[in-house]
Amino acid sequence: MNILEVNNLNKYFRQPTEFHVLKDLNFNVEKGKLTSITGKSGSGKSTLLYLLSTMDTDFDGSINISENEIKGKDNNWLANFRNEHIGFIFQFHFLLPEFSVFDNVMLPALKLGKLSKEEIENNAFELLCLLDVADQGKKKASLLSGGEQQRVAIARALINQPTLIIGDEPTGNLDSQNTAIVLDLFKELCKEKGQTILTVTHDEDFADRSDRIIHLKDGRIVT
Repeated sequence: MNILEVNNLNKYFRQPTEFHVLKDLNFNVEKGKLTSITGKSGSGKSTLLYLLSTMDTDFDGSINISENEIKGKDNNWLANFRNEHIGFIFQFHFLLPEFSVFDNVMLPALKLGKLSKEEIENNAFELLCLLDVADQGKKKASLLSGGEQQRVAIARALINQPTLIIGDEPTGNLDSQNTAIVLDLFKELCKEKGQTILTVTHDEDFADRSDRIIHLKDGRIVT
């Protein structure tokens, strides 16, 4: 089953002069798989990730996520769709430093409003247990180590049980030990939980351990 389907995707920058950034991209992302997007700086990785995250709908072609065509949707629909279906993990965790770990994890679910606060608290605790940071739950996020903060960010990304997790260099700010921990967690989430994860990465070892690599060069897929 494909969670993401991209067909004949083209992206242009119009200013200051027209530039063809992404060229005739076609690929699918299968449910329960870890897929890495690689390529040199300027290859179009970040532009592609921005489109796939539904933050930019100015493109030609089709992006379909969980049988929802993204092109043509208004901003309110896209915002609701992101909150319910897409989890985000960034190089820098973007946790709220003065909020507790629990509060950071619960925030997207409270915003979505589909579950009671008690259910959200239980789900947050289970995720923090899964990611081995439950003992840090009452601490302010600012007091955690970098590796712990990134694990909390992963829990936050998972709290709404998203269809797709999108990672922008999710291990780019971590040392090799914590990178290995996060990669093992991603593999476990895909295998045991059926989670679908799509990341941009410069880390060749990370990419090599993914289920699939999509390599970009000059805006085209070359592998």
